[in-house]
Amino acid sequence: MKRIEGQVRGLHRMVDEDTYCIDVLTQVSAVQSALKGVALALLDDHMQHCVLHAAQQGEDEAMEKLDEVSAAVGRLLK
Repeated sequence: MKRIEGQVRGLHRMVDEDTYCIDVLTQVSAVQSALKGVALALLDDHMQHCVLHAAQQGEDEAMEKLDEVSAAVGRLLK
C-alpha cells in the first residue's frame, strides 16, 4: 500500500508538472496494476478464511459468503 501511495503521489506530481501524457498514462497503468494485485490478494485471503469458515458453519452462511464473493469478483472485472 505504501508503494501505491508513492505511485499516486508521483502521478499527482506528474500532472502538476504537465508531464507528457503518455508518461502519465503509463504511470496510471502501473497504479491500476498494483491496485489489482492488492484486490486479488484480499480476495484470496477472504476465500481462504471467511468463506472457508462460513462453509464450515453451514449451507446458509456459506451461500451468503459465496454470493458476496461473486459480487466482489463482478466488481473487480468491470
